Order: sequence, then structure tokens, then C-alpha cells
Amino acid sequence: MNTQGNQRTIAAPAAVEGVGYWSDREVRVEFRPAAADTGIVFVRRDLPGCPRIPALIGNRVETPRRTSLRSGDASVEMIEHVMAALAGLGIDNCELWVDRPEMPGCDGSCLPFVEAIQEVGIASQNAPCRQLAVERVIRVGDRSSWIEARPSRSGKCVLQYELDYGAGNPIGRQFLEISLSPRHFHLNLAPSRTFLLEAEAAEIKARGMGQKATCKDLLVFGAKGPIDNQLRFPDECARHKMVDMVGDLALAGRRLSGRFSAYRSGHRLNGELVRAIVAEDEKNKRKLCA
Repeated sequence: MNTQGNQRTIAAPAAVEGVGYWSDREVRVEFRPAAADTGIVFVRRDLPGCPRIPALIGNRVETPRRTSLRSGDASVEMIEHVMAALAGLGIDNCELWVDRPEMPGCDGSCLPFVEAIQEVGIASQNAPCRQLAVERVIRVGDRSSWIEARPSRSGKCVLQYELDYGAGNPIGRQFLEISLSPRHFHLNLAPSRTFLLEAEAAEIKARGMGQKATCKDLLVFGAKGPIDNQLRFPDECARHKMVDMVGDLALAGRRLSGRFSAYRSGHRLNGELVRAIVAEDEKNKRKLCA
């Protein structure tokens, strides 16, 4: 979410294929260059008329454990990793053509999307980037889980996340702070993977979802740690929560500057914060025009 310079898009089309974790269906997502001021737009190529779904907070619909969008009768889901890859690399404009509602799960991280984008390159556009600066403290949630935004004196996007599963839990407590940049995002956040507890994974499978996903596809924590897998970072869970933050905050539709701190926050609270930030910005604009 670098807030400086011109808008950016990808230099050429790229594609990623995989299986949706929830639907167990094969899906292909094509990243296509888009003109300045287009923003990020999902296109359901499998539906009549190829309906378009702008990746904006106004189109967000609540879905357990993932971020989903709906415009009219068309929807897309589990978009947070794709959105994080684009926002983390500072890409403002891109069309995402998909043939299913759900994005591919890949290895549970957004690294496959980042690598596909970097392989084709990023192009600067002849238009200034659209910015949204946090101007006052905004906080949502309660004592058990919350997320807040504060103004940033540096004009940068700084993220903090504290994860706390309590004593005696294999995940435990983790804390991370990072000043977001494409390089830091690629190296320190993008490889981190989706995680859940063994009991949560069993419950999801019992409901008939996630039948193709295994412990080697994402991090499933048993009593002694990851099952049939190894951590890429000691604090990989906190890092992945931060990836989700980056993807969810991108629904503001502009590059954000501010300090964003979260304690046990998830997609719902992330979305509530974005709504509040956008509403505050719109209120300020109305005051200026009055």
C-alpha cells in the first residue's frame, strides 16, 4: 500500500489455477491489465454477460472464515489472498477473470499470486495514485477482539497484529509489526499460509466442505503443532493474519496511509473498519463541499 507515485497495473496477463478450499472445484483466475482509475474488478466469465464485481467495501457480504463480494446476482469468495497480493505489490488497477465463484486455495498463502504477477511485471500509469489517509482514531470490536486505525505521521501504511490463542495452545501468542512495502510484503508476508486447529478442520469436513484439502495444503494444528507440515516462520500465523488484513483493507479502493493495529481480529472486523474509514472520508468530503 505504498501511497506515493502513479497508479500501477500489471504489464501483461497472468494466470493461476488451483482448487477452491471450500468448494473442492477447479478454478482459474486470470489477472489482466486495466486502465487507470479502473480499480480492482472481478469478472465472472462463466456467467451470462460476464458480470463485473468491483472489489469495494460496499459489495462485501458476510461469509464465515473468508471474504466475499456480491454485485447483483454475481458473487466471488475467498478473495482476500488475491486482494492482498495486488495491494501488497502496490497494484491499483487489474481485472480478475474467473470461471468459478471461489478463488484457488493453492498452498494457503498468496505467494502463488505474487509470483505470477511478478513474472509478467508491473507497469506505471499516467495518473496519480488514489489515496485515503486516516485522519482520526477509528476502532471497532470489543475487549476480546478489535482493530483500529490511527493517523500516520510518516504517511506510510504500518500494520500491527497480535494473535493470542492462550496458554497451552500450540499456536500461542504472536506479535508482528511491519511497514508495508512491496519488498517486505513479498519476503515477509506472502509465503505465510492459512491455518486452523485440528478440531476446526474436522468440523468443516464433517459439513461436506474442504474434502480435497489436506494437512499438506495448509497449516492444521494438532496438540503438538502443525500436522504433516512445517512452519515457514516461527510466527507464521500472525503473518497470515496480517496478509488477511492487507487484503481486507484493500476494499477501501484506494491506497491507505495510517497505523493499523489489531488484536485477534478477523475478516468481519477488518471489513467493519474499512466501512468506518470510507464513511469518515465521505463525511469529510461532504463538509468540504457544504
